[in-house]
Amino acid sequence: MNNGTSILESPIEFLKGVGPMRGELLRTELGIATFEDLLYHFPYRYFDRSQITKIAAVNGLTEFAQFAGILINIGEEGDGRKKRLTATLYDDTRRIELVWFQNINWVKKSITEGERYIVFGKVAHYGGYYNISHPEIEAWNSDTNIPGRQPVYSTTEKLRLRGITNRSFAKITQSLFEKVKPHDIPEILPSAILSQYQLCNRYSAIRWLHYPDTEHHEEMARYRMKWEELFISQILIGRLRLQHTIQRGWIFDKVGGAFNTFFNHHLPFQLTGAQKRVLKEIRQDTATGRQMNRLLQGDVGSGKTIVALMSMLLALDNGFQACIMAPTEILATQHFNSISGLLEEMGITIKLLTGNIKGKERKAILAGLADGSLSFVAGTHALIEDPVIFKNLGLAVIDEQHRFGVGQRAKLWKKNELPPHVLVMTATPIPRTLAMTLYGDLEVSVIDELPPGRQEIKTVHRRDTARAKVMEFMRHEIDKGRQAYIVYPLIEESEKLDYESLMQGYEQVKMWFSEDRYRTAMVHGRMEAELKERNMARFVKGEANILVATTVIEVGVNVPNASVMLLESAERFGLSQMHQLRGRVGRGAEQSYCILMTGSKVGEESVKRINIMVSTTDGFKIAEEDLAMRGPGDMYGTKQSGVLKFKLADIVHDSAILEETRHAALALLTADPRLELPQHQGLKTTLRNHASQSHWAKIS
Repeated sequence: MNNGTSILESPIEFLKGVGPMRGELLRTELGIATFEDLLYHFPYRYFDRSQITKIAAVNGLTEFAQFAGILINIGEEGDGRKKRLTATLYDDTRRIELVWFQNINWVKKSITEGERYIVFGKVAHYGGYYNISHPEIEAWNSDTNIPGRQPVYSTTEKLRLRGITNRSFAKITQSLFEKVKPHDIPEILPSAILSQYQLCNRYSAIRWLHYPDTEHHEEMARYRMKWEELFISQILIGRLRLQHTIQRGWIFDKVGGAFNTFFNHHLPFQLTGAQKRVLKEIRQDTATGRQMNRLLQGDVGSGKTIVALMSMLLALDNGFQACIMAPTEILATQHFNSISGLLEEMGITIKLLTGNIKGKERKAILAGLADGSLSFVAGTHALIEDPVIFKNLGLAVIDEQHRFGVGQRAKLWKKNELPPHVLVMTATPIPRTLAMTLYGDLEVSVIDELPPGRQEIKTVHRRDTARAKVMEFMRHEIDKGRQAYIVYPLIEESEKLDYESLMQGYEQVKMWFSEDRYRTAMVHGRMEAELKERNMARFVKGEANILVATTVIEVGVNVPNASVMLLESAERFGLSQMHQLRGRVGRGAEQSYCILMTGSKVGEESVKRINIMVSTTDGFKIAEEDLAMRGPGDMYGTKQSGVLKFKLADIVHDSAILEETRHAALALLTADPRLELPQHQGLKTTLRNHASQSHWAKIS
């Protein structure tokens, strides 16, 4: 410590070898503003620099290598932007070419023909010769210190152009460790945990990550820091869970007329065993006097909406209001239509509140929520805006929670004197490791049965060359009275091209399905909302046989008569997206089909995704595969929202560590829920810093 301030808070430019110019570059390019930021900028791999390789030993398998020899033939070639500096390194066995395309003048001044140098870099083979582009090069004499394992840091092209190479990065971190001592990096984990889980101390772990003496040291260090990252996340989640268990909630102590009338007289089909089990869990949660926070997972078409509605009726029977919030207007409208249709004969009103509901209609809804005359409302994030005041909100159902911004769930908590019970629903099955990290503060319910009478959707992959057969099959299905979707990908970067291919596809479909016999509707994001809804309505009512669309129909369209889902350019869809779209069919009793149409040339990753889709309809298996292929940030947008910002840990590959840290966190919080014991003070301070910098502060 220095004058009450940690040395780690020192600005990066004060470090030897950095200075103002490099400091500004590190700050803007990599976000490294302090000594501490550099300390946690860990290498992602290491090179063994202890060995000098003979140039004659280079072969096609050589990747990175280090050579020592005499530099000859220094010269410039080309001009303008194509100008390059070349040289040849010669040892007593053979020669290797060196080439620089940038910083030519600076490199030229720093090397001398006929002198001895150590050269390190990536070996390439071009024009019949081995060469190295932009090698690390330094003078070689009897005093030269040949490094051992050299760390490799992530950097940027701009830093490399300004001379901050990997070698200079390593020198900067070396000077950092000359200043930073063990007491500057205090231990935050209790000694009992270090001993139980055989973890090395924190200072050693961080030092070894930058400069491991051996591979074993590197493994120990990496394991320790991954363990710490996951443990902190599990402690934060565990404290939220503890908060929920002591958070008072409304008591729903009776099952009354609304629930029983619906159950006995208006259920559209018999509840599955899974639905009954989930309803029982919800009834038990809401009767305890503690706030319910439950995640309901169920594959597309598994009947989550019925469970949500019956939970809302439970709130109504106990004198409370309920809302259901969805991330898009389409999905909110779908919930509104489904629930109002189910409640129609019971005379119970539900209203729809979105950003597009304005004027008198909006005022009437707000007034009804405020005075309690309106019991149910479905809507988008418009429900959490300040003007929306509930008289007594007892239950908030949130659909596809991961599509909302961080902390929006918490806004609903403030809509009442006591927070409402919260039921979070998702049709995107969440692998267990991700659920433990994203939703670890919630109890989890799973609907793992489809309603009776549903048949498994048959999924096939067809090349574009088989289009005629696919269209013939689709015509056969439509002639039997069924309907079909044809969905085109839409990717923002190529929106114009995608729009053109959609329009061409629409015209092509009309050629295959003549307008005198078949009716085709189209829906895409560029359409006016009114036309989009009109075309969608034509398909829903059966007035159109085919719906040509973009992924706008991924959620919120329920047409039991549709039996064919054709995904055009299926190689451009993600796994979860394909699974969601497949769930638009198979909602009736008839056999349904999903056809994945691709071109003849498909990449390896795309083939893998398509094979997974063909082999299973199990949403959880698909989600596990998707997580393994894409990672949690890409799947759930968590990279943008600040969730799961681990530097080293990976919840897919480190699931065993995640399990271990979850048990350790639970044991620690059971013994000391408020972290008041002396041995937990370092951890408590770290948690406070984490919470102030991340989403965790906003959730509770």
